[in-house]
Amino acid sequence: MIAPPETRIAHSRRVACDGDEGALGHPRVWLEIGAAGYVDCGYCDRRFVLANDAQDDSH
Repeated sequence: MIAPPETRIAHSRRVACDGDEGALGHPRVWLEIGAAGYVDCGYCDRRFVLANDAQDDSH
């Protein structure tokens, strides 16, 4: 059985992910949470879910 991806709550639509493993992580990537309300990191499969109280950081 495959474990579900780690989920983090985001308070902004733009999030950064580097795997949190220091040298064993992955390059820092910037991700944008779209209309679905979540985005998955292509390197580590971590899922970022937009919080209900998130700031609208669109310009």
